[in-house]
Amino acid sequence: MERIGAVLIDIDGVLTVSWKPLPGAVDAVRRLRATGIPLALVTNTTSRTRAAIAGRLAGTGFPVEADDILTAPAATAAYLREHHPEARCLLISTGDVRDDLSGVTLVEDEDAEGAVPDVVVLGGAGDAFTYAALNRAFRHVQQGAGLVAMHRSLYWRTAGGLDLDTGAFLLGLERAAGTEAAVTGKPAGAFFAAALARLGATPSEALMVGDDIESDVLAAQRHGITGVLVRTGKYLPETHAAADGTPDHVLDSFADVPALVERLGH
Repeated sequence: MERIGAVLIDIDGVLTVSWKPLPGAVDAVRRLRATGIPLALVTNTTSRTRAAIAGRLAGTGFPVEADDILTAPAATAAYLREHHPEARCLLISTGDVRDDLSGVTLVEDEDAEGAVPDVVVLGGAGDAFTYAALNRAFRHVQQGAGLVAMHRSLYWRTAGGLDLDTGAFLLGLERAAGTEAAVTGKPAGAFFAAALARLGATPSEALMVGDDIESDVLAAQRHGITGVLVRTGKYLPETHAAADGTPDHVLDSFADVPALVERLGH
């Protein structure tokens, strides 16, 4: 790779678990800040806005601001504005991220009065992913609505263990409806490109650090970014062994990233 010009960092499972900092993560971010290398926190988290995420992280000591963060909802808003301008969008998501969906017209299902929304948007799984909600989404897609998903992660790490995520439900919905969703968060190439554009960096000079070998690491590598897998968060040895590729680097945790950056040269 070229001289390191940017570091992209996943949040959940890499810097925090259930929003509690992982050992050494705060200090590692501070050390990277001291190098002057541009950083971006890139996350498929769909339960909080960029401002809320920044506030939560800053409150635990991370030196970050809202402008440092790119979320799947923000990427979804950009996609909808470009590909479905003025569309009426039905959002099914746990957590309120409407502030990050600027320029998007959201409709409530009960307000549709039988009309089919133009696009069904799936956010983060949780209590909102009821049978009734998913069945309504299925029927809307059958009747011609587009299907957009903020991500297709199968599970995520919480303090209590692994929990099912959007991808587990999206697979069934796609199969039943005979369609394929447009995915706007990781592993979409446009998501990584947007993050690099913010930092003014090229893929060949960037690192992507994540705990999801498929969506974070191998996806980044397919787009020319150097991938760094950490053995925290949702990392599982069996998933690593069965993966469709090999990470460029594997570290025990994010605390080891500054040393890797120094070793690679900056």
